[in-house]
Amino acid sequence: MSNNPHLMIFGPGFSARAIAKKAQDAGWTVSGTYRNPDKVEELKALSIAPVAFNADDLKSALEGVTHWLVSTAPDAEGDPVLRLLKNHLGQLNAPKWIGYLSSTNVYGDHGGAWVDEDTPPAPSLDRGKRRVEAENSWRQVADTLGASLHIFRLAGIYGPGRNAVRSLLDGKARRIVKPGQKFSRIHVADIAQTVWAAMNRACPTGIFNLADDTPCAPQDVILEAATAMGITPPPEIPLEQADMSPMARSFYAESKLVRNDRIKKDLGINLIYPSFSDALPDLIKSEK
Repeated sequence: MSNNPHLMIFGPGFSARAIAKKAQDAGWTVSGTYRNPDKVEELKALSIAPVAFNADDLKSALEGVTHWLVSTAPDAEGDPVLRLLKNHLGQLNAPKWIGYLSSTNVYGDHGGAWVDEDTPPAPSLDRGKRRVEAENSWRQVADTLGASLHIFRLAGIYGPGRNAVRSLLDGKARRIVKPGQKFSRIHVADIAQTVWAAMNRACPTGIFNLADDTPCAPQDVILEAATAMGITPPPEIPLEQADMSPMARSFYAESKLVRNDRIKKDLGINLIYPSFSDALPDLIKSEK
């Protein structure tokens, strides 16, 4: 068996794949779960060893794995990974490290005020409440296994293929306005570098907010991108008049600004993209 570190990703999606690339570039072995068999070839093409998302396959595949990254969202019944593993935890080799990708929605609504990692969770949305429960469950698992645990609370994620430029080019961008509303964001490249730093640096078990330096209004992001691209921006639409799904509308139910001081102090992070404005030239280049 190889002595190289081995990363298992539960739910190798957009953010986790960027983290996987960091590990692969460093010579690590990377495995990832799948539920849909159609994803097998896709994972192989990314040099991620596919593992079926069932208890027997996972139990076998986790032998010798040194690092776990959990990127699956909890559902109404709790964390799906823990449902599969709960009866097998005592039989697994403990990983050195567990990373859990959570969300800043655990903080709830703060009326546009700043929050940091010491702010007590107070989610108002069901998905935020499920995140808090999942964080607590993973703390218990890490204690049981004797593994280091880092919880990463992610702000709004964007990056290549998932950004305002892409929305404008696809004709899907809308400038929905709720006065005073601002959102914190984080580029996928900064997610990857931060999680990778935590995996490889001796730092205390704990929580890290992943957000950039410059929260801003969603309609302003669309306007800035359209202006930079030389196209006419879509008109502003008041939130109360917008035709939106309940899920999309729920993002406007909470307002907070997310501080990121801890990743800089404890992990030595210098953000690649401290603001959306910094990322915009690269986004335009990649999308066009």
